[in-house]
Parts: sequence; structure tokens; C-alpha cells
Amino acid sequence: MQDLLLSFQQLMDPEYLLSHGGFYIVVLIVFAETGLFFGFFLPGDYLLFLAGLFCALGKIDVDITTMYLGILGAGVLGNFAGYWFGYRTGPVLFKRKDSFLFKRKYVIMAEEFYQKYGGTALVIGRFVPIIRTFAPIFAGVVKLNFRKFVIYNVLGAFLWASLLTLTGYFLGVKFPAIINYVEYIIVALIVIAFLPIAIALLKRWLKANKTNKQ
Repeated sequence: MQDLLLSFQQLMDPEYLLSHGGFYIVVLIVFAETGLFFGFFLPGDYLLFLAGLFCALGKIDVDITTMYLGILGAGVLGNFAGYWFGYRTGPVLFKRKDSFLFKRKYVIMAEEFYQKYGGTALVIGRFVPIIRTFAPIFAGVVKLNFRKFVIYNVLGAFLWASLLTLTGYFLGVKFPAIINYVEYIIVALIVIAFLPIAIALLKRWLKANKTNKQ
């Protein structure tokens, strides 16, 4: 049990993953988090940022072009996998029982996000944990026009990979000492990423309270 907890902790540690798994583990995690329903808990935004930073500082044996294209490709393919899964599963997904790797409330959250933003949820959702995992799945469930899905998918992956990976890289090139503050950067990225979810949950809680009082 202790070994299992240690393995899970290492899986959530982007510095460990980059140091020991390198390029291939980054690509695998990006693919899983952007389309496989059990990938919602994996590190996303800050992993991309650190991947770029590590490339700039020579802490990983791969150049920034390879890393960037690998992340971009994995992000696109992950969404395709999610869309296919949702398309094949259909509305049955909403009736699936909760498990350690699947939470129905996350599908409902993605549904609400999708209803609010439409197809652009696939672009905006790239920057929101949990949503970036379930948005392409829900797009498949509602059978979003595939041509539109491809456009939103590629655009979202391009913006996500470019903004985070290349920001980490150029900051690493310009300010190498930034590596000494990486823990603070990770915390800041996590707070920023989860802020939309926290706000959405707060609004839902306030709405539920208001309804109960009526």
C-alpha cells in the first residue's frame, strides 16, 4: 500500500516525471489527460511549463522543437480518443457508476461548461483541469460535427501547448535562475488553473442554497 501511494505521489510530481521519464512520459500524460476519462487527475498545465523550462536549461535530453511537437501531437490525438470514446458510449456515460477512476459529476461539469460555451469549450477548456479531459468526451456524446471538432481540437491544442510550453522555455532561456522558484510557479499555476472550477462550484452551491430557502 505504501509503495502504491509512493508511486501515485511520483506520478503527480512533474519534476520527478521529467527527470526520470523524460519526453515519452510527458507525451503519454498529455495524451491521457486530454481524452482518457481516468486522466483527469494527472498534472497538466505546470507539466507543460516545466517541460519547456527543462528544455531551456538542458535538464532533459530533448530539444524544444521535439518536445513542443510531441506535446501538440499528443494533445490533438488525446482529444480524438476522447471524442471517439464519447461517440461510442453515448448518453450511457451519464449512468455509469462512480469509481476511483471515474466521477460522473465531472461529466456533468463538462456538460454545463459545453452548454455555456458550445464548441469553443474545447479551446477554453484546455486551460481548465478536469474540463480538458471530459470536454472532448462530451463533444462525442452529443455528436458534435466532426469537422468543427477537428478545428476546435487543433486550435485548442496549439494555444495550450504554445502558451505554456514556450513560455516555460523562453523564461528559462532569459532567466535561468527561475528554476530556483519552481515550487512557487507550480503553486501559482495550480491556483490559476483551478480558479474557474472553484468559482463554478461556489456558484452552484449558492444557487442550491437559494433554491432550498425558497
